[in-house]
Amino acid sequence: MFYKDSVASPLGEITLASRDGKLSGLWFSGQKYFMAKLDPATEPRPDLPIFAETKEWLDTYFSGANPGPIPPVALEGTPFQRRVWNLLATIPYGETVTYGQLATRLAEESESGKMSCRAVGGAVGHNPISIILPCHRVVGADGSLTGYAGGIKRKLFLLELEGIDTARFRIPTKGTAL
Repeated sequence: MFYKDSVASPLGEITLASRDGKLSGLWFSGQKYFMAKLDPATEPRPDLPIFAETKEWLDTYFSGANPGPIPPVALEGTPFQRRVWNLLATIPYGETVTYGQLATRLAEESESGKMSCRAVGGAVGHNPISIILPCHRVVGADGSLTGYAGGIKRKLFLLELEGIDTARFRIPTKGTAL
């Protein structure tokens, strides 16, 4: 059964979703793919332990500190998407990787020899657990800040919050709204 809750953040309201006592979704209100695969009539359950744990994690994160291990997650997607999302969880706090680096890691893990950066980007873009599975830490090989469903301004904020020097990145002129 799915449940939901919400929490305020410096970047706007965040909706949380849970399935089987694990975190299954975290979205900024109105972001691309907002509440994907979740019925809007899902019952609110702010008393769930996973929501308390997630809110504590987010409080630590938004205070500018490394919040440590992520709360338990329940990922729903294709096997490929889940492999990409699991890789996101390995990107260290305060560091970035490129879509190409993720594609190379996936190719090495599967011994397939090659993996499409575009396919990886599609899976990253559909990440259902923003911030905690840090898709904001994935950047273009050319230094561009692209591909964040929550918006480029939010991506920039999150990178700066983690102490990443964003001056080295190319910020697109389109899609910069929160």
